Amino acid sequence: MSFESKLNQYATLIVKKGINVQSGQTVILYASVDQVVLARKIVNAAYLAGAKQVIVEWSDQLITQMNINAADEELLTTTPQYTIDKWQDLIVNQHASRISLLSDDPDGLAHVDAHKLSTLTQTKQRDLAMVRNATMRDDISWLVVAAASPAWAQKVFPNTDPAEAQQRLWEAIFKTVRIDDHSDALENWDRHIKTLQEKADWLNQHNFKSLHYKNEHSDFTIGLAAGHIWEAAFSHNKAGDIFIPNMPTEEVFTAPDNRYIDGHVAATLPLSYQGNIIENIALDFKDGRIVKATATKGMAILQKIIDTDEGAKSLGEVSLVPHPSPISQSGILFYNTLFDENASDHLAIGAAYASNIKDGKTASPEALAQRGWNISDTHVDFMIGSADMDIDGITQDGQLVPVFRQGDWA
Repeated sequence: MSFESKLNQYATLIVKKGINVQSGQTVILYASVDQVVLARKIVNAAYLAGAKQVIVEWSDQLITQMNINAADEELLTTTPQYTIDKWQDLIVNQHASRISLLSDDPDGLAHVDAHKLSTLTQTKQRDLAMVRNATMRDDISWLVVAAASPAWAQKVFPNTDPAEAQQRLWEAIFKTVRIDDHSDALENWDRHIKTLQEKADWLNQHNFKSLHYKNEHSDFTIGLAAGHIWEAAFSHNKAGDIFIPNMPTEEVFTAPDNRYIDGHVAATLPLSYQGNIIENIALDFKDGRIVKATATKGMAILQKIIDTDEGAKSLGEVSLVPHPSPISQSGILFYNTLFDENASDHLAIGAAYASNIKDGKTASPEALAQRGWNISDTHVDFMIGSADMDIDGITQDGQLVPVFRQGDWA
C-alpha cells in the first residue's frame, strides 16, 4: 500500500472511528502548520461523514516559543474575553468534537523560561476550564492522534537521514494505529476494542480495593476510588455516541483513591511535556500525597506541575498496559506520551476522568471527592511499567489476586 493510501486510511480512521463524526456536528482540528497535507485529508473526510463545519486551529512551535519569550507578565496571566467566549460557544453550546493532531518537537520549548511556560499553562487551565471539563466528562467526542514531523522524527531516529527518519516514524505510527497492507483498519480496531474491553470487564468484576505494584525500582500501593470503573479504548459522549479518545491505545484505566497512595514510584521512560523532556522521575507518596519528587532532567518543570494546585500533589489515573504491547515491543522510544504511555503501565498526576467513577458525569465534584476522586487543573501521565512489574489486586476483604506477572496479564 502506498504512503498516500495509508494517509487516506488514517484520515478516514480518525474521523469515522476516532471521533465518529455524526451528521451536523462541528469539528475542531488542532494541527501544526507542518501537517497541512494530513489536515486537509481529515477536513475532507469529516465533511464526507456529514460534519456541519470543520474549524482548524493552526499552531507553530517556533512562533509559540517566540511569543512566550517576548511576553510580559500581563499577557501570560490573562486570557482575552473573546477567546473565552469562542470556546464557551464551541464546546459548551455546540458540543464540538475535538481532534488533537500531535507532531511537535519533544524538545521544542526546552529554551523557554520554565516560569513563563508554567504561568501561561496555568492561565489557560484556569480560564479555559470549560474545555478541559467537557473533555474529561466526555460531554464531547475527542481524540488525540499523531503525525510525523521532521523535528520529532530526528529525535526518535537521531542517527538517520532526515527524510528516512520521517518515513520511519510515519510507518511506526501507521503500525501502531493498525493500518497495514493486508486488512481493513476499521475492522482491526473493532477486534482490538473487544480484546481490551474483556480486560476491563474482568477488573470491574473483581472491584479491587487497591493495587500493589512492585518491580526493581518501585514498590507502592494505590487505593481505588469507591465506585471506580475500569474503561478500555472507547467512551460515550453526552449524546450517547461512541468515540475512541486515543489512537493508538493499549490501556485499561480507572480512577485511584487519592487518599490511599503510599510508597515509592519510579518512572521507566522519559516524559515529554509541553516541549520539554523530563527524565528519571521518582515520587514518594504518603497518605495519597507526593512528599518527595526528583528528576535528573526537567526537575523545574516537574515541580511546576506538582505545584499547579492541591490535586496535582496526587494521582487521577491508574492505567494498566502489558509490557508485550506492540508499542513496547517495537523498541522505539517515541518521546511522546500518546505512544509511550501505551508501551507501559502509567499513572497521571492531577485530575481524574469523570467516566472512571460511578455517577461521575452527573454528581458534583465535591460529592465525588468524598469517594477519593481527584480534582485538579492538570493531568500529566508518566510511565512506570517494565518487564519485571508484578501487580496484585487487593479485594475488598483483603485477598490478593494476581493481575500482572513479569509485566504481563496474569
